[in-house]
Amino acid sequence: MVVKGIVTSVALAAVAACQQGGQQQAAGGGTPPALPVGVIQAQVSPVGLSQNLPGRVEASRVAEIRARAAGILEKRLFKEGSDVKAGQVLFQIDPAPLRAAYNSAQAALVRAQTAEKLAAQKVARYTPLMKANAISKLDYDNAVSAQRQAAADIAVARANLKTAQINLSYATVTSPISGRIGRALVTEGALVGQGAATPLATVQQIDPVYVNITQPASAVMKLRQGLASGKLKAAEGHGESASVRIQFDDGTEYPHKGALLFTDLTVEESTGQVTLRAEVPNPDGTLLPGMYVRAVLDQAAIPDAILVPQQAVTRTAQGDTLTILEPAGTVTMPPQGPNGKPQEVPAATRKQVPVQISGAHGANWVVVGGLKAGDQVMVDGFQLVEMLRVPKVIPVPWKPGQPPVSQQQAAQGGAQGQQPQGADQHGNSK
Repeated sequence: MVVKGIVTSVALAAVAACQQGGQQQAAGGGTPPALPVGVIQAQVSPVGLSQNLPGRVEASRVAEIRARAAGILEKRLFKEGSDVKAGQVLFQIDPAPLRAAYNSAQAALVRAQTAEKLAAQKVARYTPLMKANAISKLDYDNAVSAQRQAAADIAVARANLKTAQINLSYATVTSPISGRIGRALVTEGALVGQGAATPLATVQQIDPVYVNITQPASAVMKLRQGLASGKLKAAEGHGESASVRIQFDDGTEYPHKGALLFTDLTVEESTGQVTLRAEVPNPDGTLLPGMYVRAVLDQAAIPDAILVPQQAVTRTAQGDTLTILEPAGTVTMPPQGPNGKPQEVPAATRKQVPVQISGAHGANWVVVGGLKAGDQVMVDGFQLVEMLRVPKVIPVPWKPGQPPVSQQQAAQGGAQGQQPQGADQHGNSK
C-alpha cells in the first residue's frame, strides 16, 4: 500500500535524521524521538508438532545360517556380501556318511516289510487250523502278536528312513530368506555340526528395514493428555499409519518415507524411554543395520498456535519472553534532505510479555500461550533501540530473509553520505 510504503520509507530515514543531530547528542543533546524496528503481526494457524527423535536401523528379518548336519564342509557357494534368494544353496557338507545312513535305513525298511509279510502269511495259515482245533490257541495268539510287532517295526523303519532323508538334506545348506549375506564364519574343510549347530553365516533382509525409535515416556504421556483434552489434534495418519521421515547425521533427509508400526507397551526402567518401531523402504540398500539416524515423527497438531521467528523470543531459566508493541500516537521526524519537511509517523511503545513455547517449527517457535492474534511482535532492532534508549519505536513490517533494520538504516544513511550514530560501516551496533 502507498501509506505503508511512506511509513516504511520515513522509518528507514529515522536514523539518518538522528545522525544529523548525532553531534548535538554527543555534546549533550536529547535522544532521537523514535527508531524503526522490524515487526510481524501474530496470526493463529494450525501447526503440526514434529518430534525429532533418535533411532537405530535394524534388519526386518535376520536368519542365522547353521549347520544342522555333522560333517566336513566341502564348498561355499556364495559371494560374501552379496544378495541371496530364499532357497539358494549356500554351503555343501560332505553327504557320504549321511547317504550311507539313508541307504541303511532303506534296507531296514525292506527287512521289516519282509518280516511283516512272513508273519502275515503265518497268521493266514494258522487261522483255519485254529478253527479246526488243529493248533493250540497259544500258538495262534503268538503268530498274531508277531505280525503286529512286524507291522510296528515297519512304522519304525519308515520313521528312521525319514530321519535319514532329512539329515541327508541338511548336507545342502540353503538360505531360508531373501536378503544380503555377510561373511562366511567357517571355511572349507572345517568340521561343522559336531555336537552343536555350528554358525556358518548370517542373512539379513534390509528392504524394508525397521527403525527403532526412542522417545521419553513423559513426552508420550504429555501427547496423550493433550489429545484427550482437545488442546492437540491427532496428526493426519496418526497411529499405526503415521508417516516417519528419516534424517542422517549431516542433516540430509532420506528420500523414502516410512510408516509407524507400533509403540511398545513398556518403559525402559534405566532410561525412562519408550520404543517405537517404523518400517522404512530401503530399495537401494542405503540404510544399514546398526546405523544411527534421526526420525522425524508427526504425532499431533496444535489447532490455534502462533509462529514467531526464533530471534524474537528470549529464553532464560525464568521463562520465555518476547516484546510486543502497543500504539503510542505519532512522532514527528525531522526533515530528510535540504527540501524535506517534518513528517508525522505512527509510533509505539515496547512491552515485554511472558509466553509459553511448545516447540520448534522450522526457524520459528510455536507459541501456545501469552500471545493473541493481531499482536505486533518485535523481531528486529533490539540492539540499537536498547543502546540509544529511545522511548518509542516505529513499526516496520519484517519479512524472513531481509537485511536487519540496522543494515537498512546504514544503507539509508550511506545514501546521504552519513552513518548512524552508534553503528559501524556494516550497520551493526558498536
